[in-house]
Amino acid sequence: MVSLATGEDGRLRCGWCAASAEYIAYHDREWGFPVEDDRRLFEKLSLEGFQSGLSWRTILMKRDNFRAAFHGFDFARVAGFEEGDVERLLQDAGIVRHRGKIEAVINNARRALDLIAEKGSLAAYVWSFEPRGEAVPHLASTSPASIAMSKDLKKRGWKFVGPTTVHAFMQAMGLINDHPRECAIHAEAEAARARFVRPAPPATAR
Repeated sequence: MVSLATGEDGRLRCGWCAASAEYIAYHDREWGFPVEDDRRLFEKLSLEGFQSGLSWRTILMKRDNFRAAFHGFDFARVAGFEEGDVERLLQDAGIVRHRGKIEAVINNARRALDLIAEKGSLAAYVWSFEPRGEAVPHLASTSPASIAMSKDLKKRGWKFVGPTTVHAFMQAMGLINDHPRECAIHAEAEAARARFVRPAPPATAR
């Protein structure tokens, strides 16, 4: 059964966002809307990895701290982090202090640079996995597309990118519109997806 909640403004929304005003803002303005900016895509993949075993609300409330700690998720800069940076981040109470997850972000930043050299952009790579012509069950934890992307990322050396993590990433970044039709934001997200020009690798990408 689809979980829905009516907000103070009278609008019907996905039930999961009713916990806080921050959640509602995230739901209304970000979740399910297509993104092509490489840094935002890298940020979301990184934060989904940090979320593993935690709630998204926990990560969302710390997002600004994560952005400060990782230089706005500029993966070219993060790729240059060394052991001293890991130790610094382990002392940062504003983020999730998990060595494995911190090291995964640094590793993934380096892998992102390799991927961009091959595909032209992170966006072109990510959107090549958009589910097309296949039904994705509402609020499923994985999908054939997320399984395929997870498998490919792991083959490329990425860490903390399991199928569940990747599926949540796809939901959030608009590759899947998982707002139920009854949700007030469903139509807005769908219209944004209809307008969205899917990124393609430039002709110079090898």
